[in-house]
Amino acid sequence: MSCQCGCQDEAAKREALEKVFEQYRGTKGALIPLLQEAQEIYGYLPGEVMQRIAAELKVPFSKVFGVATFYAQFHLKPRGRNIIRICQGTACHVRGAARVFESVSEKLGVGRNETTADLRYTLETVACLGACGLAPVMMVNDDTHGRLTPERAAEVLEQYE
Repeated sequence: MSCQCGCQDEAAKREALEKVFEQYRGTKGALIPLLQEAQEIYGYLPGEVMQRIAAELKVPFSKVFGVATFYAQFHLKPRGRNIIRICQGTACHVRGAARVFESVSEKLGVGRNETTADLRYTLETVACLGACGLAPVMMVNDDTHGRLTPERAAEVLEQYE
């Protein structure tokens, strides 16, 4: 539908959202699919979009907000083009994941679950990435980077600028 970089104007986003409403109008259980599609259009779920969804579905805003905040897949703030996930699982922790996180956090100037001002990066921690043999590990978008040192982790980010 659109990218998350903001290159699509607001009118086009509203038009795309209206098409999604048409697709789900009268459909039971449409709240989660509507939230997913709206997030795909906007890159996150702005409050005014959730209010439109509530009005369209004729449900209280509190229900829409409750679902959006319950599921980790939904985001209420803009996210970066590059999502960085640093594993904090046992194997990664033992092998220095905290130092890797500190290095990346310092390089980007953001903390856990924050996004850089230029919307280039969002930094997150996760419980496990399932690559324990490569510990410590981080993912940038869909790319896995393992056996990291704090210095190497900061260098990896240069590929994504």
